[in-house]
Amino acid sequence: MNEVEKNMQSHNKYLSKYACLDQDAIYLKENDEDIRTPFFRDIDRIIYTLSFMRYADKTQVFSFKDNDHITKRMLHIQYVSKIARTIGRALGLNEDLIEAASLAHDLGHTPFGHVGEAILNKISLEADVGYFNHNIHSVRLLKDIENYGYGKNITLQTLDAVMCHNGEFLKGEYRPKPKSKEEFLEEYQKSYSNPNIINNLIPMTLEGCVVRISDMVAYLGKDIEDAIRLKIITSSSVPLKIVNVLGLNNKDIVNTITLDIIKNSINKPYIKLSNEVYEAMQELKKFNYENIYMHSYTKEELENIEKGFRLLYQKYLNDLENNNIESKIISSYYNNMNEEYQKNRKEQIVIDYIAGMTDDYFQKEVNNILKINHNNSEVENDL
Repeated sequence: MNEVEKNMQSHNKYLSKYACLDQDAIYLKENDEDIRTPFFRDIDRIIYTLSFMRYADKTQVFSFKDNDHITKRMLHIQYVSKIARTIGRALGLNEDLIEAASLAHDLGHTPFGHVGEAILNKISLEADVGYFNHNIHSVRLLKDIENYGYGKNITLQTLDAVMCHNGEFLKGEYRPKPKSKEEFLEEYQKSYSNPNIINNLIPMTLEGCVVRISDMVAYLGKDIEDAIRLKIITSSSVPLKIVNVLGLNNKDIVNTITLDIIKNSINKPYIKLSNEVYEAMQELKKFNYENIYMHSYTKEELENIEKGFRLLYQKYLNDLENNNIESKIISSYYNNMNEEYQKNRKEQIVIDYIAGMTDDYFQKEVNNILKINHNNSEVENDL
């Protein structure tokens, strides 16, 4: 067995002095050891969660599109993982930690992506539950919801990388910020009450910094390709000042940014972009928001999605308050959770349940409540 453990841990010998070593792993709860290294074990625990299975039917950017070649959330997290591991291997970082954080970073995303997240955030604030952010909810899932409320006992470094991954905020340089267990938990808890926390989270490891920048690298070019395929934009509409630096297709954009990160970060205690690539990414992000993300749903679709969220929230809250044992939130969710989880406020439980839904399950539940038999055409027309 010593030989097996030696083989499992052999990669530590080749890591950069700035990498997070397996021996540095921290757990929030006592952990039973086996032949796997900590971050390798994290990967296994993450891919067998129910949340991970639901990636397959969750929106990345576009919903209600009859095209099998549009990116879904499951594909996005795999793209992030591959890009991040490429950068991590080139820089001599811990690929197991990078893969674990990459695969888990969007577990907390709601149905209908950022649109659903914004709606659920409004509902959560109205219910005095606090701010809802998908990266924070990803941590909550792994820590307090999965495994019937017992959590999956994921390492602090992976949880922190997930919490701090927010790919909406681009920086030219990412320097890790060392944290204790107590400091991580304080940031996590305060994120529910302080909106400024979410905008200023910094990963505690260089691996977490790689995952954070890789999230944006993975979606910027791919969203352009998806939008062109859906005829939302044309290739000629992307400004030349972006194309001349990054390229036009996803392959060139990913390659350009990845190589730029590696070149500017090798043997450094930070992750850095060149000024030219950083500015081009900022321009591309701005272009995508103005020409893609703001046009990914019609006004009617947005109104119907919000109506659906509010309908489900009120129905499930009433069901919990009246102990409607026929309701899905009780029969399929609440009754399966441990006593500690069941002590949560009913409003929090409803938000947890809705956040975990796939797009299709959300649509079915809305239509069931409206007494509509679910089929594709009705979903298109009614939601």
